[in-house]
Amino acid sequence: MQNNDESLVLSPEEVRQRLKISRGVLYTCLKNGTIPCIRVSPRKYLIPKARFLRWLEEGGNNFHQQE
Repeated sequence: MQNNDESLVLSPEEVRQRLKISRGVLYTCLKNGTIPCIRVSPRKYLIPKARFLRWLEEGGNNFHQQE
Protein backbone atom coordinates (compact mmCIF):
# COMPACT_ATOMS: atom_id res chain seq x y z
CA MET A 1 0.00 0.00 0.00
CA GLN A 2 1.21 3.50 -0.84
CA ASN A 3 1.96 5.96 1.88
CA ASN A 4 -0.27 9.00 2.17
CA ASP A 5 1.98 11.34 0.15
CA GLU A 6 2.01 9.00 -2.87
CA SER A 7 -1.70 8.22 -2.95
CA LEU A 8 -3.66 9.40 -5.98
CA VAL A 9 -6.86 9.84 -3.97
CA LEU A 10 -7.83 11.32 -0.63
CA SER A 11 -10.49 9.98 1.69
CA PRO A 12 -13.34 12.24 2.73
CA GLU A 13 -11.85 12.30 6.25
CA GLU A 14 -8.48 13.53 4.92
CA VAL A 15 -10.23 16.32 2.99
CA ARG A 16 -12.37 17.21 6.01
CA GLN A 17 -9.28 17.56 8.19
CA ARG A 18 -7.43 19.67 5.61
CA LEU A 19 -10.36 22.04 5.18
CA LYS A 20 -11.28 22.04 8.88
CA ILE A 21 -14.98 21.61 8.17
CA SER A 22 -17.66 19.44 9.72
CA ARG A 23 -18.64 16.08 8.31
CA GLY A 24 -22.06 17.40 7.33
CA VAL A 25 -20.61 20.32 5.37
CA LEU A 26 -18.12 18.00 3.66
CA TYR A 27 -20.76 15.54 2.48
CA THR A 28 -23.02 18.36 1.30
CA CYS A 29 -20.12 19.70 -0.79
CA LEU A 30 -19.33 16.24 -2.16
CA LYS A 31 -22.96 15.55 -3.06
CA ASN A 32 -23.56 18.88 -4.78
CA GLY A 33 -20.26 18.84 -6.68
CA THR A 34 -18.60 21.75 -4.93
CA ILE A 35 -15.63 19.53 -4.03
CA PRO A 36 -14.45 17.33 -6.92
CA CYS A 37 -14.99 13.67 -6.18
CA ILE A 38 -15.74 10.24 -7.56
CA ARG A 39 -18.67 8.38 -6.09
CA VAL A 40 -17.70 4.71 -6.18
CA SER A 41 -20.83 3.45 -4.42
CA PRO A 42 -23.87 4.98 -2.75
CA ARG A 43 -21.89 5.38 0.49
CA LYS A 44 -18.28 5.76 -0.72
CA TYR A 45 -16.56 8.84 -2.12
CA LEU A 46 -12.96 9.23 -3.25
CA ILE A 47 -11.37 12.59 -3.96
CA PRO A 48 -8.71 12.67 -6.68
CA LYS A 49 -5.75 14.39 -5.03
CA ALA A 50 -4.59 16.36 -8.10
CA ARG A 51 -8.11 17.68 -8.83
CA PHE A 52 -8.64 18.57 -5.18
CA LEU A 53 -5.33 20.48 -4.97
CA ARG A 54 -6.12 22.30 -8.23
CA TRP A 55 -9.56 23.18 -6.87
CA LEU A 56 -7.95 24.62 -3.74
CA GLU A 57 -5.40 26.62 -5.75
CA GLU A 58 -8.23 28.10 -7.81
CA GLY A 59 -9.91 29.36 -4.66
CA GLY A 60 -12.29 26.49 -4.00
CA ASN A 61 -14.87 27.66 -6.48
CA ASN A 62 -17.66 25.33 -7.57
CA PHE A 63 -15.89 22.62 -9.54
CA HIS A 64 -18.67 21.88 -12.02
CA GLN A 65 -19.01 25.52 -13.06
CA GLN A 66 -15.38 25.59 -14.19
CA GLU A 67 -15.37 22.48 -16.38
